[in-house]
Amino acid sequence: MRAPLRAAVAWGMAMALSGLALATAVSAQGQEKLVFDSAQGYDQAEATAFQQRTGIRVELSDMSTGPLLAKVTAERENPQWDVVWFDGNAAMAELDAQHMLLRGYTPPNAARYTALGRSLLPADHAFFPTGVTAAGVIVYNTRLVPPADAPRTWTDLLRPFFRNAVGMNNPAVSGPTYPIVAGILAQMGMAKGERFFLNLKRNGLVVNTTNGITLQALLDGKIKAAIVQDSAAQAIRQSGGPVKVVYPPSGVVLLPSDIAIDAKAPDMAAAKEFVNFVLSPYGQRVMQDEKQAGSDSLFQPIIQGVRPLVDRAGVTWIHLDPYVWGARESSIVTWFTDHVVR
Repeated sequence: MRAPLRAAVAWGMAMALSGLALATAVSAQGQEKLVFDSAQGYDQAEATAFQQRTGIRVELSDMSTGPLLAKVTAERENPQWDVVWFDGNAAMAELDAQHMLLRGYTPPNAARYTALGRSLLPADHAFFPTGVTAAGVIVYNTRLVPPADAPRTWTDLLRPFFRNAVGMNNPAVSGPTYPIVAGILAQMGMAKGERFFLNLKRNGLVVNTTNGITLQALLDGKIKAAIVQDSAAQAIRQSGGPVKVVYPPSGVVLLPSDIAIDAKAPDMAAAKEFVNFVLSPYGQRVMQDEKQAGSDSLFQPIIQGVRPLVDRAGVTWIHLDPYVWGARESSIVTWFTDHVVR
């Protein structure tokens, strides 16, 4: 409870006017407003839960990661947002490098991080991981791909069997897709990795904007296999879709969902309270509500005591340095657009 609210309640009790005290409390809380920009499936549920718990009014703008980053960057000198939340610590690191994010704040619930969660926390505490997924896995339609032709590795997708039948998203639009591209470039080396994507294009790669379009094409039989974020693929599998999810043995890039506060946040106190709320056990349970959050609820928890909804035992995780690959994002996305998308 904030100091103005405590004063109002105390005064109301002293005057024995409980109705007036309640009205004053609501008014004091109503003065605060959290402006929240997000590209997460659970953002509305989280905003609603936070508002109900605290009385702080939340103004949510939900959009894809690409447009979200463009909006945030455009408002750099005159920020209109308090908190931003999306998948991809490389993009967060780039915002941090531009001094756009609040540094040095440690929410009390950060003490709940697992060892994996602590390993993803930047030294300057400019952003906070809230859960992780695999940036990219292979998912294929089992009605179209017999076991003998099932892909196990990234390069299996270059076989003639998959000509004109592999889909993925555009990293200029889909936030999780840049880490997929960066991870493959890191694993294979830049030259070999670029050749891999060029060969995918020569083999008829279909590039869409988002997971929903790519996965619908997979279910409709327009493509046989896709490279997508594993939570989206796992949701299709759990719903009974005719798919199998493959984690290549060479490893998959660990993709954190990260939340950060604007260095010039219009309502800094509300922003800090919201970040701490998200890292709480209750905030995490809200993120795991599949009815409201959809596939984004299938993240790997990094808060102690939170159980995963998907078994990822045995997966080899690859952790990219977000500050190295964040600085390269613009040039790599431009290269991908010029040579693979077009």
